[in-house]
Amino acid sequence: MAGGNDLMEATLGVPMSQIILAAEQTVYMVFVSLCIGTVLAIIMSVVLVLTNSDGILKNKPIFMALNTVINIIRSVPFIILMVFILPLTKMIVGTRIGTTAALVPLVIFIAPYLTRLFENSILEVSKGIIEAAQSMGASYFEIIWYFLLPEAKGSLILSITTGTIGLIGATAMAGVIGAGGVGDLALTYGYERLNTPLMLFTVIILVIFVQIIQSIGNYFAYKTRNH
Repeated sequence: MAGGNDLMEATLGVPMSQIILAAEQTVYMVFVSLCIGTVLAIIMSVVLVLTNSDGILKNKPIFMALNTVINIIRSVPFIILMVFILPLTKMIVGTRIGTTAALVPLVIFIAPYLTRLFENSILEVSKGIIEAAQSMGASYFEIIWYFLLPEAKGSLILSITTGTIGLIGATAMAGVIGAGGVGDLALTYGYERLNTPLMLFTVIILVIFVQIIQSIGNYFAYKTRNH
């Protein structure tokens, strides 16, 4: 086993412990930013659905304001967004570099992205279900919690899967601000040192991550829709 590790380290030019650390940092950034972003996205998508012109709580000013903010953030490339909000990152977490610092731009990136996906998922729910809930005297909260979200669950799972894969790509770009992770490993020890084997290895790791996440998402979405 030790011989195999030594051979891999000699081929890739970095110790296995560093590769494992990079993978752990990527998982950490994706998991934390996804959890926070998902909560924010659910809230914002529900607000958009309820306040649009066909919603049960029509409110054009709120809809237009939130819709505009989401569109503006989504129109900014992640690499530019990440650099632009460095002062905000410093204010929130106390530093501009590192794995934790990357969480701020990652959350700001993924929340509007998921909001649009969630909004589309919820809009797919039949209006007849909402009308039936209203006829039973359900409150707005009950309509959201017991009717809209459960009916859209399968589509929401696939949306989270898509968002997670997008986050993996974003964490790779976050290596530019020294966020750590697989992207930083590929940039610092691969590209800058012309280490082709390491760059290929990081690509393989990212492909494996994506395949696993997509398979898990597809499985749970299928189970939910056929429950």
